Amino acid sequence: MTPIILDTNIVLDLFVYSDPRQATLDKALRTGGMQWLTTPAMRDELTRVLDYPQVAKRRLASGQSADAVLAQMDSLAKFVAHAPKAPYTCKDPDDQIFIDLACEHKCVLLSKDKAVLAMRSRLARLGATVATSMA
Repeated sequence: MTPIILDTNIVLDLFVYSDPRQATLDKALRTGGMQWLTTPAMRDELTRVLDYPQVAKRRLASGQSADAVLAQMDSLAKFVAHAPKAPYTCKDPDDQIFIDLACEHKCVLLSKDKAVLAMRSRLARLGATVATSMA
């Protein structure tokens, strides 16, 4: 099983926006082809973001409660310990936990965040790959 880290925007694409560009990822998570690694802090961030007005509006329009989205995360993700700080620091402090975990596990970090994408080459030196989708 291939380990993968999903930033919050990717999780929203999967469970709130049903973005077709994430269909390959969705299938891989549900069939066990990928192992989504996450931490309690990442779940806390998702919990907070699910109540942002623009996200809540979309979530409610599709008939999803925040608890239902979090239940999907809980059922598909493997919770692991918080990772130590990576040698590189992201300009967006909210993204650092994702970078740290990807570097610790030397795996793919899926993100659409510009600050994370700008770190692609530095993170590759540490064994982490940054991508926007699995397609």
